[in-house]
Formats: sequence, C-alpha cells, structure tokens
Amino acid sequence: MPTDKPRPQTVTALVRAATAAPSLHNAQPWRFRYTRDSALFQIRAALDRCLPHSDPHGRALHMGCGAALLNLRVAAAHAGWRPVTRLLPDPHDPRLLATVRLERADGDPDLAALHPAIRRRRTSRLPFSEKRVADPVRAALREAAESEGAQLHYPSAWHVRTVLDLVHDAEGRDHADPGRAAELAEWTDPERTPDGHDFAGRMTPAERTPGESPFEQEPQLALLGTAEDRPTDWLRAGQAMERVLLVATRRGVSAGLSSAPVDWSDARWADRDPMSPMGQVHVVLRLGYGPRAPATPRRPVAQVLQVE
Repeated sequence: MPTDKPRPQTVTALVRAATAAPSLHNAQPWRFRYTRDSALFQIRAALDRCLPHSDPHGRALHMGCGAALLNLRVAAAHAGWRPVTRLLPDPHDPRLLATVRLERADGDPDLAALHPAIRRRRTSRLPFSEKRVADPVRAALREAAESEGAQLHYPSAWHVRTVLDLVHDAEGRDHADPGRAAELAEWTDPERTPDGHDFAGRMTPAERTPGESPFEQEPQLALLGTAEDRPTDWLRAGQAMERVLLVATRRGVSAGLSSAPVDWSDARWADRDPMSPMGQVHVVLRLGYGPRAPATPRRPVAQVLQVE
C-alpha cells in the first residue's frame, strides 16, 4: 500500500540518481541529508570537494549541485512523488543550497519521462559527425532550459568562432596558472583521485579550433545562461543544464561541456552574443551525433548521504 513517506530503498535510489549529475572536474561537490519524519532532503555544498582556484566564487559548485537537484527531482517524479523545492532556504547557512520535500502526489510527467536518460547521459569528448541537430530538437532543448528559468542560445557562425577562441585561450590560461593547473592535475589524475575526471589529453573537442581533425569542421554550440548572475541563478542554471542534457540524451544527441571562458571574469562578457537578451553565459554546450562516451566514476551513496 502507498505510504506518505518513501521507503529506505527509494531514498537511496533518489540519491544515486542525483549523483549521476555532471560537475567541474567530476569533483561531485554535494552532500545529501534526509530527514525521515518530514520526508525532506537537504542538498549541501561539500566544501572538501570545492575548487578554490578553478571556481573561486563557487559558480561551478552551485551548478553541479543544481544538476544533482534536477536529477533528484526527476527520480522523485518517476517514483510517484512530487518534489517541493526551495533554493537557498536559509540565509544563515550558505552551505545549504536547496531542500526538497517529497509529497505523495502525481509527479510531473515531463520530469518523470526523463528518468531513463539519467543513467545514459554522458559528457562526450569524442568526435561528432557533421550531421546537423534538427530544428525541432533544438527547440526542445531551448524549451527545457526555459522551463528551469534559464535561456539556451544558438550562436551564429561568427560567434561560434569567437567562443571557440575564448575557450582555447582560457584553457591556456588555466594551464599557466599554478593553482588551477594543480587542481586540474589533482582531479584528473585517476591514480590520485579515483573518482576524478580523465580529460583524455586535457583538451575537449569543444576547445579545439575549427578544422582540427578528427573533430567536426563546424561545431554546433549552444550557450546556456540566465538574466542575472547570483547564486540562485547558478543553481537554476545547473538544473537547466542537466534538463537540457537529459532531453538531448532522449533525442539521441550527444553533448560536451565547457565553462572555461566563463571561469575568467575578464573574458566572460565576450561569450554573450550582443543580439541575445541573455545576461550571463554559464556554460558552453557542444552538440552533435557520435559514439557513446564512457561513464565517469561516481562516489557510493553511503559516502554522500546522511539519514536522520
């Protein structure tokens, strides 16, 4: 019989789905606290997983936790629960990024339908074909971003080249900065950090210059952003990013991610298309069709979940 509280195995399954979210260098900067009596999740920042040089303001941390929040909401809707969400609910506790209270009610069917894509979603650094992503798919991805309070913009050809140049330059600056280079080495060395991200040569396809073989000659980029640039906007952008990625996965579209130019404040303004109403770009997506990318390691649920 249905109960007004989820079973322990359901709680574990929801957190396992949440932790499948992408994060900068696969740092997985989240903790989950679940209170049985109130059926309430807290999503908290894991400060021991933050990146003070690569992410000095915590933008990427908030976006990673926002992506995990979206997955939690999707999994809850799939399991027959309505997730009631609050962002940054306690101004005196900045590590508490969001709460999710589970109510026994019909979940959002659009969210629930994304559940199978959670385990299939991959961040791809592999070559894509030259096949263009169709307009109806592009529209669906834009709607996914807008449903989470963000915007998705497809830059024109001239702006694509500008963004690629910015990403390439930002990567070079990252390697030249001792603090960022050390963090990159720490979180991408599989021998030092088993759950870190191996960049397979350190430069993602989105960061390669047009025409560099074997990657596509004309990368299909999308810019995801919000009107403003506050911690709440970062959390919304993270949820929007993951919703776009899940919809893309359902449609058979692969995606790569880069936040490199956004991480340098003096270059961030140039990501924007002056013809777009988007106020702040948070991440650059590279879209296309290609082989299935390998999965990245995930921390066990027992390491990130506290039940009270």
